[in-house]
Amino acid sequence: MQKITYALFLAFSFFFVFESLAQSGTQYQDVSFEYPQFPLPSSAKAWEKGRKAVRQTIQSCFGPLPARPSIQAKTLRTEKRAGYTIEYFEFFNGIDATVPGILLIPDQRAPKAPGILYHHYHGGDYAHGKDELFKLNWVNDSGPGEDLVKKGYVVLAIDSYAFGERSGKGPNGPEEKGKNEELTWARINLLKGRSFWGSMVRDDQMALDYLCARTEVDPARIGAVGMSMGCLRSYWLAAVDDRVKATVAVACIVRNQELIKLGRMGSHGIYYYVQDLLRHFDNEAVLACIAPRALLTMSGKADRMAPLEGVNYINGFLEKVYGMYGKAGQFKHLEYEGVGHEYTREMWKETLAFFGEKL
Repeated sequence: MQKITYALFLAFSFFFVFESLAQSGTQYQDVSFEYPQFPLPSSAKAWEKGRKAVRQTIQSCFGPLPARPSIQAKTLRTEKRAGYTIEYFEFFNGIDATVPGILLIPDQRAPKAPGILYHHYHGGDYAHGKDELFKLNWVNDSGPGEDLVKKGYVVLAIDSYAFGERSGKGPNGPEEKGKNEELTWARINLLKGRSFWGSMVRDDQMALDYLCARTEVDPARIGAVGMSMGCLRSYWLAAVDDRVKATVAVACIVRNQELIKLGRMGSHGIYYYVQDLLRHFDNEAVLACIAPRALLTMSGKADRMAPLEGVNYINGFLEKVYGMYGKAGQFKHLEYEGVGHEYTREMWKETLAFFGEKL
């Protein structure tokens, strides 16, 4: 009888513990690990040193990635459209892949025009990538590329690993596509001690190399923009490369601690997770590396992939960092009521206005 009573006591004890955790929103706890609290720099001068240390840590987390080779892009063909020309090109990334891209060159532009590096999203839509520039009835009627070239920007976009023209070109060959191909890329990088995300950022830096090298482009006026995975690609690139002068990051201002606390680790694909990162800092440190260059973040308050608590924490931290520089006007954040994981037309208008002001 005593054994039965004790067993019931244990059962009820465990029930109340798990019920309490469920009610608090915490599904997972690691008592051996303490989440990092990245301290606010004491001054802009102190942050100049701190930023260097953060960038060194990022490169360490990315693993032993080879240095980027000099960009050798090959133009495959051109296509004339009303008001602009499309160049289709490719380059070898010096590791394991040929990277296809497109360049939109407006007919009406400054002799040295500002350039935009456009980063496509994920969405599990592996058949598409850089062609997001022509996605109809999304942020506008005709696709974001049309609006950008009409405003005189030279626009460049590439396909990420496993997307668009790179779909089916992974280590396991053309029979493997989609999520499985993406997982294979992550696994093979892991075995080599490299970060898959680091490889993606490196490709984006090579795309930036090419954009800055184009004779039509003013390398001092480069912007980066993207939504979701494209948001992450944009702000990580700007964080590690000062050539990006204005960044628009949409619908993925993510803090890992909130994802873990709220049980939303499945919200993002395998590409997103950087080994060892959380032992050092969270994404507020990454985004702070952009200061004092121009940065606009936009988030939906109902976006479960970027919990609002984390969004507010990061934006509050960034306000203080930009304030230290006396450059509060260089940082803007907008949060939209009733909006989820979306890039709305209103957000797109803000994007164009921001680039128009900062570039």
